[in-house]
Amino acid sequence: MVLLKEIRFIIKEGRRVLKEEGLGAFVKKASRYLLYKSGLVYFLAFLTARKLRKLTAGVNDIESAVKLAFSFTYFGVSIRPAQVENEIRELLMLVSEIKPKTVLEIGTAMGGTLFLFCQVADPDATIISVDLPGGMFGAGYPKWRIPIYRAFARERQKIYFVRGDSHDPATLEKVKSILAGRKVDFLFIDADHTYEGVKMDFEMYSQLVRKGGIVAFHDILPHDKRHDPDGLVGVHRFWQEIKQTYKYVEIINDKGQGWAGIGVVYVSYVSVRVLH
Repeated sequence: MVLLKEIRFIIKEGRRVLKEEGLGAFVKKASRYLLYKSGLVYFLAFLTARKLRKLTAGVNDIESAVKLAFSFTYFGVSIRPAQVENEIRELLMLVSEIKPKTVLEIGTAMGGTLFLFCQVADPDATIISVDLPGGMFGAGYPKWRIPIYRAFARERQKIYFVRGDSHDPATLEKVKSILAGRKVDFLFIDADHTYEGVKMDFEMYSQLVRKGGIVAFHDILPHDKRHDPDGLVGVHRFWQEIKQTYKYVEIINDKGQGWAGIGVVYVSYVSVRVLH
């Protein structure tokens, strides 16, 4: 019965990926699924993590960290951030100024931003990743990538992986348990991109951010049809609302690029509106 359900799921998701993402995406995801089922993917993850640790030893500033994140690939495994390079570089410069000891990322996916945040966080930082468990064709990331993500940690940093729906109260409680009473210095929200989704992430997790901490949102620009064919992305709508209440910074490479843009709000400036 379990096998039959899995086969039905594979067929259903396979058809969806073929229809929505094309043959290339289907082949890529199906290949990874077969590797996962064979167990070889865990050996591949071990080799990738070892290679990444060696390369990370040569990272000594933001520029070299960004270069590695965007270029790294090993046996087809990449950690390339789904970011505009100039924008994430500027965000890292901003985050490095507070040298966060507690970092919370909602939405990890390929792991690129998680890697970069580790590079600018305090050597003793606690870093928490929240994302959905990835399946054959699902969102989030598959379990086999965790050893690679653990390799991101520098010196005495500790990385925790909460694999669940960020909107589930149980997920919030797991994050609170890891924090053990500490407040978050830096919160990065890059998960559910619908208006309702990003709003819920902010309302649930911003309560954990200390006064003086910062919250960053990815994809604050309206998306064009190429980047959002179904018109589901609503981060820009929520951003227009939230920035009326907080001191904020907008990091935008080009307003006409049709996607991305990073918005940063400063929690210490609640109820202060800054006119640009």
